[in-house]
Amino acid sequence: MIDTLYIVMPAYNEEENIGESVKTWYHNLEGKSEDSRLVVADGGSTDDTHKILLSMQKDYPQLVIISNTRKEHGPKLIALYKYAIENGADYIFQTDSDGQTNPDEFYAFWKEREAYDGIFGNRPVRGDGKARALIEKVVCMLLKAFFGVKIPDANAPFRLMRAERLGRYLEKLPEDYNIPNIMMTTYFVYYRERIKFIEISFKARCGGTNSIHLWKIVKIGWNALKDFAAFRGDMRKNEY
Repeated sequence: MIDTLYIVMPAYNEEENIGESVKTWYHNLEGKSEDSRLVVADGGSTDDTHKILLSMQKDYPQLVIISNTRKEHGPKLIALYKYAIENGADYIFQTDSDGQTNPDEFYAFWKEREAYDGIFGNRPVRGDGKARALIEKVVCMLLKAFFGVKIPDANAPFRLMRAERLGRYLEKLPEDYNIPNIMMTTYFVYYRERIKFIEISFKARCGGTNSIHLWKIVKIGWNALKDFAAFRGDMRKNEY
């Protein structure tokens, strides 16, 4: 039986990047089930992101566009994950649409899929600046303090997960949760799923403007502290 892969990516005002992102990631559907898809959520975009995506569907028939989501990155991810699970994905791979990740590094994850429930990217070098790298380190320190987990990179937008395992933890998150990937990594590590971290490259954004500025990251992080406390209580009550 050939595995069904859903590659999912959120997009918000990515007219400068979205065309190239679709072109370069689409080839990773080759050799997978014919039901495999590349799904982009572009809800809330005010530029030509949606128009460009629509124009590409003729040449990329396995491209799916979801526009009925909120514009924020986190809720988009949750909507994408749910869509993939509901439509029969065996494996779900998430990346972003801003050109910072390398599609050629996908195969290293795919070839090990049967041995792991989740394979996560680790960015030892980040092209998006030292400030973001520092924030990631702080996040990982907080996760260790709250949940007792040791994670090298909690939020890398380069992750392959078994749909069944992802679904188990997705239902624990509110639909509007801002940092689902951080908690998803935490769940996989905390509950001792079969996981692996693989080093990936991470470039500076190829074009456009990042919609999540540092001050917004700090604000999200501050608000996340009370969420972490609530999640920790729930996780201790529900040991698998």
